[in-house]
Amino acid sequence: MDSDESSLGIHFSIPKICYHCCSIQSSSSTGDYPVHLCPATISLTPNGSPVSASCITEDVNELRHKLHELETAMLGPDPDNIEDNDGPNHVSSETEKWELMMEIISRRDLKRALIACACAISDNDRLTADWLISELRQMVSVCGEPIQRLGAYMLEGLVARLGSTGSSIYKALNCKEPAGMDLLSYMHLLYEICPYFKFGYLSANGAIADAMKDESRIHIIDFQIAQGTQWVTLIRALAARPNGPPQVRITGIDDSTSAYARGGGLEIVGQRLSKLAEMCNVPFEFRAAPVPSSQVGREHLEIRQDEALAVNFALTLHHVPDESVSPQNHRDRLLRLVKGLYPKVVTLVEQESNTNTTSFLHRFTETLSYYLAVFESIDVALPRESKERISVEQHCLAREVVNIIACEGEDRVERHELLSKWRSRCLMAELQPYPLSTLVNGAIKSLMENYSDKYRVEERDGCLYLGWMNRALIASCAWN
Repeated sequence: MDSDESSLGIHFSIPKICYHCCSIQSSSSTGDYPVHLCPATISLTPNGSPVSASCITEDVNELRHKLHELETAMLGPDPDNIEDNDGPNHVSSETEKWELMMEIISRRDLKRALIACACAISDNDRLTADWLISELRQMVSVCGEPIQRLGAYMLEGLVARLGSTGSSIYKALNCKEPAGMDLLSYMHLLYEICPYFKFGYLSANGAIADAMKDESRIHIIDFQIAQGTQWVTLIRALAARPNGPPQVRITGIDDSTSAYARGGGLEIVGQRLSKLAEMCNVPFEFRAAPVPSSQVGREHLEIRQDEALAVNFALTLHHVPDESVSPQNHRDRLLRLVKGLYPKVVTLVEQESNTNTTSFLHRFTETLSYYLAVFESIDVALPRESKERISVEQHCLAREVVNIIACEGEDRVERHELLSKWRSRCLMAELQPYPLSTLVNGAIKSLMENYSDKYRVEERDGCLYLGWMNRALIASCAWN
């Protein structure tokens, strides 16, 4: 944070994808399963008795199909474990399949144990699921390795899913919001220690600056403005234009979570950005649009014909319901609405993950893969014993994980799609690709060098991807 921002009391560094923060204590009909700071050591069934294989294998015929899918879930997605049916990993009998599950627990193979539990829940096998939950409780820890920490929250999602369905899912979650300023600090810390949000904001700003380089009057519509973080660097960049700064108008669309974290309405964002623009000698106007993104219509946007228009969807469009949730299909409706406004540029930044319309088991394994990379990247930035790290993960990431795993229908608001799907939606809305600037991309790559060398930035088909090691996490693209 630069000193001039601090002197004005301007605190912009707030990501847009953090939601209500939770102290998660899910419950099912078998009892409560609180998140423990440290794993326990005694393995018991949910009713308190020692684990017995015979209690789960009494009906072999009923278990046959379940164990077959369990084997597929555990062995199928992992190419390192796929061998010929005649090889040593081939499971030839129900007894051996059960022995495989017991071996997973005895080896404390947390990743596969989580998948096995998800498989049991998918099959409505309550007995097996309850036993695996009891075992998994001994393996997860919010102060352990990345897989243990993520596992704690994924397990809570499984417990919530097991205990409830549909609109009652959230009633199984005992979520307590922290004070607004605490939430603000957690979001700020996540922004500072991980480059995901800076990457998304800077790549979008680069496309906007490039498209608007010859314009004297600019209107930016931000479909989830949150704290206004993104526009600090753009206002400064526009102030430095050789031919002088343009007149800038920003329309900020809001949601209740952002208002809670700010401690007030959109006027707070307007005041902060106005102060910054005044410092930079940029003519500035802010317009608040306190309406959920899915309900936005042209009447909320005050389009002026003498302004060049930019529309920004930064880490927000995945929250808008699509055709799988509502016949109104607001996700595609918004893109068609934007196309009808004739913008010079539309920026789209999203998580590179596929959790929207896939089956529960695929969604579970995708969430495990995606968020494990995120937790590993946090592990590099903050020590495991750090209370701040625990708070960031619990309050800014856990709710997302639980929502993806536990919820269905309108209650499931975390509905990520891969860039290839977003591309299809944009093309259907008759938007055209706007390649990101090579110069801007180079600057972003240089910025990433200030973080861990395990981050990867890749240009592909006019788009920009940020990943952790071999896993792409954020994708950025532009359209007009």
